[in-house]
Amino acid sequence: MKIAVLTDVHGNLPALQVALAAIDREGADVIYHTGDAIGIGPFPAECLELLLSTARMKLICGNHDAWFSSGLPVPQPMWMSDGEVKHQQWIHSCLDPTLRGTIGAWPYLIQEVIEGVRLSFLHYGLAPSQQEFRSIISSPGAAELEEIFAGLQADLVFYGHDHATSDLQGIARYVNPGSLGCHTDPVARFAILECQSKSYALRMVGVPYNDDALFRQFESRDVPERHFIYEAFFGGRNPLRHPGPNIL
Repeated sequence: MKIAVLTDVHGNLPALQVALAAIDREGADVIYHTGDAIGIGPFPAECLELLLSTARMKLICGNHDAWFSSGLPVPQPMWMSDGEVKHQQWIHSCLDPTLRGTIGAWPYLIQEVIEGVRLSFLHYGLAPSQQEFRSIISSPGAAELEEIFAGLQADLVFYGHDHATSDLQGIARYVNPGSLGCHTDPVARFAILECQSKSYALRMVGVPYNDDALFRQFESRDVPERHFIYEAFFGGRNPLRHPGPNIL
């Protein structure tokens, strides 16, 4: 059984297209996306359409997905800036409102036993409500991840939310493939897991992609907070600032 795991597409269509093509070449039997299909990137509708139409895709709810399906937090929390609200409102305006029910039905946790290997897939550690997330711990150790994911009976726990790639062994093996859509380099990241007879092999994969269209659409679609996004989620990368001969 071959499994592909990706996370945090965040509206980056070029990265998603390249990743799915590579996953298809891998011959994956099933694909898990561990949340945040939308938010940040300029292609929310296109990414949702592609994810929903991809065979063997299992979709898990992240915080950006929940803000669309259930609405932004009311009252506005102190940690959510006015710019963030404006950005989320723009994202939601791009989407078909009938998709709220579809996304609202995505689970917050999927647990499977495949070839005797116990697997858990979720966006991040869940708060007691089971529909909210714990605060992100940057660069966590295995002991911190054990606390974040306490209660999960699994050999491997796949998660996202924190966009950095991580693979740590504790009580379970905690694996974050890294955000597919938000990275300092134009590399689409995902994991391939092969399970057989109560054992497994795990590979982290990174596939380069052309991000010209991504940044062109950030600008042409006038995405709110895009300049903050360039700095916070792409390491300041934006090829349109210094265009080469084939970009524009």
